[in-house]
Amino acid sequence: MKIKEHWKDIQEHFKTSFKSSLHVSIASVNDQGNPSITPIGTLFLNDNYGAYYFEKFTTSLQNNENKKVCILGINSSKSFWIKSLLKVEFKKYPGLKIYGELGERRKATDKEIQLLQKRLNKTKLTKGNKYLWGDMDTIREIKIKSIEKINIGKMTEKL
Repeated sequence: MKIKEHWKDIQEHFKTSFKSSLHVSIASVNDQGNPSITPIGTLFLNDNYGAYYFEKFTTSLQNNENKKVCILGINSSKSFWIKSLLKVEFKKYPGLKIYGELGERRKATDKEIQLLQKRLNKTKLTKGNKYLWGDMDTIREIKIKSIEKINIGKMTEKL
């Protein structure tokens, strides 16, 4: 899948995935060579074909020497799946995988913090919001190398 050619569709897919799943999964390999999956609810795809996430509870990612990652975003909407199953065809991607490499940690900009707060707006009055996301100010950039669609035979062949 060509990143620049399909970037708006990719961004839309991950936006939809967050609405239905509230997270993406980032797969990595730890320093002992074991696979590890980390759920992330703060991944953002920016306008210059890159991504970043807020780093707080991601100790398995923070400590890995191997910086290569695979990010899985699945549209888990029940209505999306039922409609697609009835028609035996997906009109949009059911899932995408981003292959990339973790960059350095840095302080989030005011704009990045505002985008995070906007995403979390519906939960801002809960105690859990403050605990989980109240002091997030460090991000990790991801350099995207390639993107792959999830193939489900006939149901995705037109995408």
